[in-house]
Amino acid sequence: MQTAIENNVEKNLAVTPGHAIFSTALGFMGIAWNERGLTRLCLPQSSAESLERRLLRLEGVPGRRYDEATAPGWTGELIEAIKAYAAGEMVDFSAVPVDLDGVDDFRLAIYDAARKLAFGETTTYGELAKRAGHTGLARETGAALGANPVPLVIPCHRITAAGGKIGGFSAPGGSATKEKMLAMEGVRVGPPPSAQASFGF
Repeated sequence: MQTAIENNVEKNLAVTPGHAIFSTALGFMGIAWNERGLTRLCLPQSSAESLERRLLRLEGVPGRRYDEATAPGWTGELIEAIKAYAAGEMVDFSAVPVDLDGVDDFRLAIYDAARKLAFGETTTYGELAKRAGHTGLARETGAALGANPVPLVIPCHRITAAGGKIGGFSAPGGSATKEKMLAMEGVRVGPPPSAQASFGF
């Protein structure tokens, strides 16, 4: 899956701006892009209509809508990769081009550090801040991740609070969605089950 995205990015980065909404095993998801890369990614919602309304309210989302079959260049491959991820497959989104025009240097550093986290790999807000060169700015890191325009591609769900806590999540469903995504990647967050629970008592 990743090879197909990489090949299409290399061959045809400049695509016609637009957006697409598609069904996945987790619900309807949407993406928007311009000629430079992905600009928005909306995590699952229960209806295509509510997701499109949400997507079109966001700044800079092109009005032209494509479907899965007509999405140009690398965007079609990205849709297939997102659907595979939602179905439980291990997918690497690190080659997806992202346009973060207008994002400040602090957020860019945080997003770059987050993109280095592999499938199933987590870290804390404080540790991510340190990796991004901003030691001690855990709270600001959380705020930056809350403003992430392309969750999943910039995997903000893989950053948790200290002490094994799940932490916040600004996508529909909040922390429950974050916990579900982490569980799909084989990550369990929170205290371990008690010995009694493991025996079914």
